[in-house]
Amino acid sequence: MKLGSVKYRHFGAATPIQTSRAIARAAVRARLASIALGQFTHRGFDSVTITEVAQAAGVSRSTFLRYFETKEEAVLCAVDPAGEGVAARLMDRPASEDDWTALRRCFDDLIENYLRDPEQTTAALRLVKSVPSISGRRLERQCSWATNLARALDRRAGANRTEPAEPTIRAIARANAALSCMTVAVDRWTASGGQLELGTLIDDAFAALAGLRPNP
Repeated sequence: MKLGSVKYRHFGAATPIQTSRAIARAAVRARLASIALGQFTHRGFDSVTITEVAQAAGVSRSTFLRYFETKEEAVLCAVDPAGEGVAARLMDRPASEDDWTALRRCFDDLIENYLRDPEQTTAALRLVKSVPSISGRRLERQCSWATNLARALDRRAGANRTEPAEPTIRAIARANAALSCMTVAVDRWTASGGQLELGTLIDDAFAALAGLRPNP
């Protein structure tokens, strides 16, 4: 599926039934992802089959596949469950806040999720880096995050853009720079086994680029 190929329609607010179903589905998805991650980190990603993950979770293989098409997708759900919402969180930041500060703050939920279980998170992130198929998938996901962040930046700037309009080059550069700051900080935190302060690492990375100015 090409980015921007999906058209969204608004049909009004979700009903309580729709909301409860979405919550229940998200809970099951999170549980399956956590179990899959535990199997992969303890036994090795290539050594565990989808059938074995399903058995460990007490569900059928077909049920597991209704939530995740691949093992890679399950790992990424466990690692970055809040990643897809970063653009929405950017749009929720105060209009008076400068873009760079708003970009830093839109990662707060992702950081909070990492810190709920640092040991499991760092083990999962090491798994992601060690398996090319997962790291490749994660890069694809982060590219979509960057595009969505760039579009959000354009909307914050007052650009009258609707999907699938291309973001401005300025917004794309800032969005990718912000994601790079997040990545280098998380990599350093992972290498420390979660011992370093993740929030401080990310603040330092953002501060390093905030001080850059173009040459006259």
